[in-house]
Amino acid sequence: MKDASSNASAKRAAGEAAAELVSDRMVVGLGTGSTVAWTIKRLGERVREEGLDFYGVPTSFQAEELAIESNISLTSLNQHPVLDLAIDGADQVSWDLMAIKGGGAAHTQEKVVSCSARAFVIVADQSKFVERLSWPVPVEVLPFAAKLAGRLLEEMGGRPVLRLGRMKDGPVITDNGNFVMDVDFGIIEDPRSIAARISPIPGVVEHGIFDNLDELYLAREDGVERIKRR
Repeated sequence: MKDASSNASAKRAAGEAAAELVSDRMVVGLGTGSTVAWTIKRLGERVREEGLDFYGVPTSFQAEELAIESNISLTSLNQHPVLDLAIDGADQVSWDLMAIKGGGAAHTQEKVVSCSARAFVIVADQSKFVERLSWPVPVEVLPFAAKLAGRLLEEMGGRPVLRLGRMKDGPVITDNGNFVMDVDFGIIEDPRSIAARISPIPGVVEHGIFDNLDELYLAREDGVERIKRR
């Protein structure tokens, strides 16, 4: 079993390797999470050391703050609606490059940014790589629709749990002012089918199943493996 330090080293290796994809004059989506944080930090180093000249579009307040600390120039989708590249982390990625995201409650912004990019890359350590997805699917819902959405998610076989704050009373509130339900479907045989059934539920803003991944930077014990969509 890996210890915490080796897992942190794997995350850093994957995150920093993906940072080398960025070149001058690119506009890049900057994701949220502990692994892609290493990507952002490495990009900041490249800005200082190489004079790398690019713009970042952050997917969350957390990503924005880290990018500012790293002296990365920021822009928005309003100014640059088509991105060259988006780099993000994941809660779980399957062998066929389907992913579940949303542990940081930013999956709505992450999906918009990733779908705005010509190429979408995920960075992850080996513990996130599985044969079939089984992670609870984060679903952002309007507070007004939480009861309805929860009931309909149950009817389709899920077990929805309203995500609660760790350092506050009550539910987690997304950057969009909404709730997050973590919906356990067990082992997900057909992620696209589940996604297609979640999306039309009234009050659902976005779910955490991603099927638009182009490449995975996977940190293994012997180095970083690049896995491209077939």
